[in-house]
Order: sequence, then structure tokens, then C-alpha cells
Amino acid sequence: MDTDFKIQTRFEKYAEFVALQNQALSLDISPQVSDESNRRINLVRDMVNILAEYQEQAYLLDPFLEELVGPVVKKFKFYAQGLASASFCLEDIATFDAGLELTAPLTCVSYLLYNYLKFRGYKTIIRFFPHEIADLAVALEFAQILNRQSSNTLWSTQHVTLLWISLICMIPFDLAQFDEVGSEGQTAATIEAIAKRSLTSSGIVRESAAILLSRLYVRRDGLLRLPAFLDWAKTYAKEQKDIFEWMGVYHTLCEVVKNSPSNVISRFIPDVFEAARSLELNSTLCTNSSIRKLRIKLLSRAALRLLPVIPRVSLRKGRVLYVTNESEHSENEDEGDADVPEEIETVLEELFQGLQDRDTVVRWSAAKGVARISERLPGEFTRQVVDTVLGLFSIHSIAIAGLYDIPALAESTWHGACLSCAELLRRGLIPHDRLAGAIDWMIKALYFDIRKGAHSIGSNVRDAAAYALWSLPRAYEASTIAPLSEKLAMNLASVSTYDREVHIRRAASAAFQEYVGRTGVFPHGIDVLGKIDFFAVGVRRNAFLVAAPQVAEYEEYRPFLIDHLVNTTLRHWDPAMRQLGAQSIRKLCELDLSRLGPPCASRVRPLLTMSDASDVHGGLLALAQLSDALSTEPERLKQEVFSFLVDVPIDMIRSPRNELVTAAACQLIANSITLKEILLEGQSSVPHWRTIIDLGLKHRKSTVQVAAASGLAEVGKLVDCSAVVQRFIRDFRSGSPTMQQSLTRLLGLMDYKSHSNALPEAIDCLVGSIIPSSELRMPDVEARRNCMESIQLVLTGLVPHPSRRLSLDHVVRMYNTLISGLDDYTVDERGDVGSWVRIASIQGLTSVSVTLLTLAKTDTAYIEYIPASLYQKAIAGILKQGVGRLDNVRQQAGESIHCLLKCPLPSVGDTNPWKFHGENLFKELLLSEGAVEDGAIRPHSWQDSPWIFPKAMRFLEVSEYRPAVLAGLLISIGSKTDSTQRHARNSLVTYAKSLPADASDGESYYLQALVDDLVAEAKANLSSNPKVIPVLQALNALLEADVLERLCDSEVGIQSAHTLLSIASRGVSRLKSVHRIQECMKTVVNLLVLPQLLDSCIPRLVDFLTHQYPTIRAETARYLYLFLQSRDIGKDTDDVEELLLETEWFSGQSDVREKATIIVDELMEVKDEKDE
Repeated sequence: MDTDFKIQTRFEKYAEFVALQNQALSLDISPQVSDESNRRINLVRDMVNILAEYQEQAYLLDPFLEELVGPVVKKFKFYAQGLASASFCLEDIATFDAGLELTAPLTCVSYLLYNYLKFRGYKTIIRFFPHEIADLAVALEFAQILNRQSSNTLWSTQHVTLLWISLICMIPFDLAQFDEVGSEGQTAATIEAIAKRSLTSSGIVRESAAILLSRLYVRRDGLLRLPAFLDWAKTYAKEQKDIFEWMGVYHTLCEVVKNSPSNVISRFIPDVFEAARSLELNSTLCTNSSIRKLRIKLLSRAALRLLPVIPRVSLRKGRVLYVTNESEHSENEDEGDADVPEEIETVLEELFQGLQDRDTVVRWSAAKGVARISERLPGEFTRQVVDTVLGLFSIHSIAIAGLYDIPALAESTWHGACLSCAELLRRGLIPHDRLAGAIDWMIKALYFDIRKGAHSIGSNVRDAAAYALWSLPRAYEASTIAPLSEKLAMNLASVSTYDREVHIRRAASAAFQEYVGRTGVFPHGIDVLGKIDFFAVGVRRNAFLVAAPQVAEYEEYRPFLIDHLVNTTLRHWDPAMRQLGAQSIRKLCELDLSRLGPPCASRVRPLLTMSDASDVHGGLLALAQLSDALSTEPERLKQEVFSFLVDVPIDMIRSPRNELVTAAACQLIANSITLKEILLEGQSSVPHWRTIIDLGLKHRKSTVQVAAASGLAEVGKLVDCSAVVQRFIRDFRSGSPTMQQSLTRLLGLMDYKSHSNALPEAIDCLVGSIIPSSELRMPDVEARRNCMESIQLVLTGLVPHPSRRLSLDHVVRMYNTLISGLDDYTVDERGDVGSWVRIASIQGLTSVSVTLLTLAKTDTAYIEYIPASLYQKAIAGILKQGVGRLDNVRQQAGESIHCLLKCPLPSVGDTNPWKFHGENLFKELLLSEGAVEDGAIRPHSWQDSPWIFPKAMRFLEVSEYRPAVLAGLLISIGSKTDSTQRHARNSLVTYAKSLPADASDGESYYLQALVDDLVAEAKANLSSNPKVIPVLQALNALLEADVLERLCDSEVGIQSAHTLLSIASRGVSRLKSVHRIQECMKTVVNLLVLPQLLDSCIPRLVDFLTHQYPTIRAETARYLYLFLQSRDIGKDTDDVEELLLETEWFSGQSDVREKATIIVDELMEVKDEKDE
């Protein structure tokens, strides 16, 4: 859905805007970059941002424009006068460095004026410019100074200056009074030269230059220059290929033709036509859409000047042109006899060609030209124009079966014709006897949607058709529209609710609103409009499933909406549209299911025999939805819908390219299968329905597998499918990954309440496929994820009496299996795919825990199914994921923790074993913050690293969860994602600084304990790089922040430091991981800050400075150098630092060994001197 702008009622920020503008205008005029210039930039940008907020409602500033624009224009004139009188030079108030334009006062003021012009239009803003005759000399001198500069940074200044001169040129005075003696026409020539030079600009300066030239040429003393300009333009197109300059030429001619008096411009019209048609001689210019648009505009305006203006009073909602009564028509006979110049017919032919142009801007210009010319033509000529425009629809529509058969190249023609019809309708120019035909074509255009590759074309045609129909009630009486009202209402309502594009739905809704408001001829107009207004149709799903059924409550609309769904939406090229269409047809039929459901299913059935898979897919989706809705009706109706499946060729279902059809067929079976059909076996109305399910289960696409599993699950509710399930377990368990994924989905969807014979085998299969120690563990990660989801479905699916089907041993095994999924960290080329298993495990543990604890609230026997030790183990595992490195896993874990914190406790005497350890701490940290929705606090997002990690450090205070939380935090600290790693690392340092050094203060957790936990984690996993490296990274962060210096006051602390040194320096030469070696090196270097470890640390540096990997040697030298630069170890270490820098550490080991020994000896001497 598009973001809707805020609707303003007044210029609320007026005071703020004026204050900003006054500050900007009062700053120094120095163009140099300084605090003042930077402040000027910020002020102007703030003003521009405020203007942007009101851009959609610019008229709100109209009462304030004079007060706002006046001071800026005055300042601009001040700069212009200063330059013209040489009071200061251009360099004093402007800059020519790109990117620094707004630092200069002149360009800053010009840029602000440009934004005013853009905001409200130059015709409105230019009225506040100075326009005295004396200003011309200043403006011309200023413009000439600007023209002498080649910098592109002055574009806004040039634009404003040219518009200023164009305003002065509108004053009726003789330009000759500014000419010097003997230089007649010099002023006009100067203006012309300034403007012509800017015609080559590629930006907005060209437009203002064209406006200036047109103002000059329409003056009485400038008209003499127009013939020369026309001659130049006629020859220019043949010789030049500068697109920008030719655009300026055309723009100038368009403005001249528009603004010149008819008696003056009429004699130049032939030359204008010749200049416009000379473009055909230049193939390069013809390819440019803007050039072609301007050419069409020029031809249209020139043609208009050859026709008389018809008084607007005669155009009131249908001219005499519409009257079919002969006596009334005769009163207007003079109009029919009026002479029409021959050039008009030629221009119209070119405009009709323009309506078929490949570019929208050209078609739009041609459409407006056709309508404007038709407005001045006699009635009979207008009829011919209308017939020609309507005939454009037929060019690509002859001998076609339907709208879907129209070729793609028809898009341009239909779009141009729709735009032209819209402009004609808006002016009331289509006769009554042609109105019905025009509306028929507009209605067809409302559904113009042609597939082209992976997308479709035609949205612009549909939009133009909606615009045309919107124009109709604005120009025609209600009595004229009434005979067509029902057809219009039905089609506009269907497009408002069922078009794919949001802007089309809204355009149709706006058209519907026009008819309701202006004519009142639509059935239930006001009520229907309330259901398909601008906002109701903004979201496609809401339009299909809410707005459309509400409209269908009125029986006049219901059949048409159903027709549209069956004939159009279910056959749409977009599968998502077909899916929504099927759901919508169900919603409509549910309004009167017994009367609408069966006939609708019969109407959908022919789609199943179509050769296009899209049609078959839409039909199957609709039948699946209808059969599901008919589940409350007599069984024979479902059986009848099920029998329709036989119409679909099995080869189409079997085709690997038609997975959508296969999935829809399986879904239809799931929704419509009956016990009678199952028992008929081979005599069933669809004998191959079991084959379809088998195909779906073996399909490679997960969506097809789910649909097929749902189908077999529905069969399992009606008959015992245990033998089938057992067969699938035998066949699929050792099959391909695709078959394993399908099997694990199926086992979770089966209904074990009705028939549980296969339940033990299903549980063994699911549990054995996940447990790492199992020989039958599935290597495919998607299959293991499906196992997790299926275990949850099996357990929760047997509620409210799971004990009737599951033993205590089964439940505990399944719960343990869910817990084991939290340790799946499988990584492949796709990344951390084990996170899929972990997320499914978190969801499963949460759902199963809540289910069993809720049952134990009313039946204490269920407390044995969720032992407190297992439950606490699950909480610890979820907390570990909640502080992990992946945002989506953290979010899922956070939602689970919030849910479990609020979960009811079992009804037993002592509920403490099932309570959260440190419950008050968790509630304080997690449940006291968040947005309030519907009176409840919505939890804060655990994806937000800056929010969760400082709180996660407090989780370490709960000893029962500490090992798991610490493991999760270490994974985050070792993450390669900077946003996660940085916040986790900084939070650990901040938390460690807040801890007391030891337990003497009586705190539950202290710094020594944290270090001991980290060291113990490393000692226990010395052979595992993924576990040791994050520990070293965490300890390095603490060492670099000088957190561990406090521990040196105790023997325990010093012992921990020695243990850490031993871990970091042991067997360095045998390590293969560069990352681990680097972290070990950093640890040894960082431990130099502890005086008690200097004797032990310095000799270990040799192992790193002489390591077999050159990168390690170089990195050690770099890190040690930076350490010595930033740390004071008691004596000058300049010699050591110089040696570290000068040594070529990438040379051989033997070459660097001597240098390394010298460095160590020097450091030992420094240490000895420090001790003395």
C-alpha cells in the first residue's frame, strides 16, 4: 500500500519557517566555507524540507506568499544591483565549486527562490518579482555577468534571472529607449542572445530561456525578430542534433503560439507548421520522446489559432451537438457550415498517430490536442473525430476471440484512445448516440491486462479508462447516464475491489464516487461507496476479502462480482491473484452458500479442462475453497465437487513444471474427500486420487508436499491410514532429502486422535531423525526442521487428552528431542541453516510447555509429563538463543521467554521448581518496557542489539542459567556481524566494570567469578576453535578496557591470569587457525599491562614474532607497536618500536628470529629497570 501523505489544514510551521528564512537572509555575504556558510546550508535545507511537507497542498501557503517571497526577492535584487554596479564581484557572493553551492549567499538565495517556484509554480511566484522598467538594465547586466561564467553551480541563479527578465518584458514599454545612440535594437538583441545561449541547457534553465524568448517575440517591438527565429528553426532541425537546444526551440514556439494575439500570429502559422514538420528530416531528434511531445503540442496549439473560440457558455453539459431532434439541431446549422481550414485535418491525422506513440507523454499531449481542437470544431466534424478515436480500439481487435487475445503492441493504441476519450468526455464532446459505444470500449479497457513474460502490461490503459469514466459524470446530465448506470456501477465496483494494482483500484473507486455524488443513479450508491472508498481498497487482501463481500451483500452486484472472479481473476497470470480470487469467491458464496455454492462450483468446472495451467490452477483453488465452505452442507455436494477433479489430465498434474496445479489438486482432495469415495477404491469418481497424493508427497517443492500431506491427513481422519504411514516411513526414511522432508511433514499433520496405530513408529522416526547419536539421523537440515515442527504438532494435536495416546516416556523423549534442537549449529553454503532447526525448536518447546503446564493446571497428573528439570533446561536453552548472534533467532527466543514468563503454573503444592529462577529480575528487565497496545505492554524487539545485550548481561546473575547465557553471549561476541559483535562486546565491558572485584561485597556475581567462568569455558574446549576464540575475544575486550587490573590484588586473580596466559601461549606453533593464533597473540600482548605477568609474557612474544605464518609475524609486530604507543610500561621503548617498524616481517623465519630476540631482550631490560 502506498504511504499516504499527512493531510494539512493550515500552514502550521509558518512562524518556524519565517524565523529560518530571516536567519538565512541576515548572514554574512562571504562565500568562503565557514561556520556561517555551513549554518546557511542547514537553514536552507530545513526550509526546503518544510516546503516538501506541504508540496501536496501548496495552496495553503498562498496567504503568506507575499510575506515569504518578498524579502528573498529583495535580497536577490540587492545582489544583482551590486554586481551590475560593480560594488562587488561575482566571486564575493558565489562559488564555482560543485557541492558547495549553498555556502555562497547568492546561490543560496537563488536556490530558495527556485524552491518557491517549484513549490507553487512560476506563474504564481513571479508576481512578487520586481517589475519596474528601470529594473531591465540591472537584470540584463546581471544576466550577462552570469553568462560569462561556465560553471554549472549558477543554474538556479540563471533560472531566476531569466524569469525576472521575462516578467519585465511583459510591461508595455519600448525597448528602444534603452538602446544607445546608433545601436538601434541592441537591447532586444541582447535579450535574445542571452536567452538563446541558455536554450542549450539540459536543465530547467532551458525552460526559463524559452519563456523569455516567447515574451520577447510576442511584444510589438520584438515581433520583427520572430521570422528570423522561425527561419533559423526550420533549417536548424535539418543540420543539428543537439536535443536540448531543439527542445528549447520547440518550447519557445509553443509559448509564442499560445501567448500571441490571433491577428498577429495567424500569418506565421504556416512557418510554425513547417518548423514542426522539419523534425521528420532528422532521425536522431525523432527518437527523443520529449521532442515528439513538444512537436505534438506545437501542432495542436498552432491548429487552435486557426479556429474560432466557441464561448464556454455553449459547452454546458452537452452542446447542441448532442441533440438528436432535427428541429433543435437546425438551430445550430451555422455551426455545421463553418469553414474548417485544410491544415486542421492534417494536424488531426498527426495527432491520431501521436495517440499511438510508444511513449506515454506523447500520447497524453496528443489526447489533449485532439480534445482542444474538437472543442472548436463544428458538430459534424467533432462526430468524425470521435468516430476516429473510437476506431483506434478496433485496430487490434478485429477477428480476436477475447480481450486476452489482443497483441501486446495494442497497449499504446488503447492507452492513447482512452486518454483521448477521457479528454473528450471531460469537455462533453462525445455525442449521445456515440456515448454507449464509447463506454463499452472504456469498460473493456478497464480489464486490459496482457501477460508479457513474467509480468503484464496494461495498467496504464486501465488507469486511463478509469479516468475517462471519472470524467463522464462531470460533463453529462444524470438523465443521459441513467440508461448505462447499472453497467457502469457493476464494472467500477468489480475493478475497485479486484484489480491487481492499488492505483487502479483507487482510480475506479474515485470514478464510482463521482457518479454517486454527481448523478445518484448507481444502485445503493452511498452504501457501496462506503465499502470501497480510497482506504478500503488500498490493501489488496482487504479489497478482495472484506470490501468485495460487503459489496456483494447487495444482490444487484453479487452476480457480476462472481462472474468477474470466474472469468477473469481465477484466470489471472499472477498466482497470488488466483489465490485471493479463490478465497474471495468463497466469501461471496458464503453469503448464501446453499444457493450460490453448487452453481458457482459448476461454473468453475470448465476451467479444469483448459489447456493453460494457470486456468486449471485457478479452477482447482476455487473448488478447494468452495468444498471447504460446503463442509457444513450435505455430503453429496462435497462429493460432487470432488468428482470434478477427474477433468484435470493426470499428465498436467504430474508435470514437474506444474507444481501449482499439483498442490491445488492435493488441496482439493484434502477439502473434498469423503468416506464414501475412499471406500469405493478403484470405483471412485476420481480413481487416481491416491496417485495424486503420492505425486505430491514425492514432489521437490515444499508447498506441494504440505498440500499432499494435508490431503493424506484428511483421509486419515476418515479411515485408518496407519499402514500407509508405516509404508512411507520405510520407503522415505532412507530416501532422498526431498522424500525425507515430505515424510517429516506428513508425520506431523496426521490425525492420531482417530487412529493412533502408527503413532509409536512416527515418534521413533521423528526422534531418531534428530538425535545426533542416532544412526538414522537425517543429514538434511530442512528435514530436521520439519521433524521439530512435527513433534510440536503431534503433542499439541492430542490435546485435551494426550495421555490416552502418549506414554510418559514418549513425551519426555520428544521434549528432550526439542531441547536437543537448540544445539543445531549446522552451517553450509547458505549460512547458518541450523538456525531453522533452532527456531522450530524454540517454537516447539514454547508451545508444548504452555500446553502441558495449562493441562497440569487442571489435572496434576500431567505434571509428570514436564519434569521441572527438563523445563528449566529448556528455559536455559531458549535464553542462550535469546542472546545469540542472529536477530531472527533472538526475536523468536524473546517472544518465547515473554510467553513462558506469563504461563500459568501447575496446581501442585510447591510450584517453585517450575518458576523462572530469578523471576523478579526477568520481569523487571523484560516486562516493564515496551509499547502499550490495547492496554497491554507489547514486548520490546529482541532484534535490537543495543537494547537486549545490556539486559542480557544481567541474566548472568542467575546462577542456574549462567552457563547457557554465557555460552550464548560468547557466540555473539565472536560473531562476524559488526552490529551484533560490537554491542555484545561493549555491553560485556560495561557490565564487568560495574561488578565488584570479588565476593567480599556480598554480590551474587563478581568480576573474579566472570573471569573464572570464561577461563573455565576455554579450558574445557581447548580443541574447539569456535569456542575458544570467542572466549579470547571477550577477555581481550576486558584487558583492553583495563577491567582486569583490579584482579591483580589477589592471588586468585593472578592465578587466573597465569592460566589465561597458559591457554593463549600453549602450542602456538601447532595451531592452524589464523584467527585463533591472532587472538592468542593479542591476549599475550594485552597481559603485559599486568606487572605480575611481565616475566612470563615477554618471552612468549618470540613464538608469535617468529611464527611460521608471515601474516602472524606482521600482525604481532603491528599490534605490539600500537600497544607500546598507547601504554606506559615505565620506560622509553623507542628502540623497540623502531625495530618493530623497520623489520621486514614477511621475510624468512630465520631472518626475523634475531630481530625478535633483540626485541624481547630490550623489553626485558625495560622490565628490569622498572623493577629497580
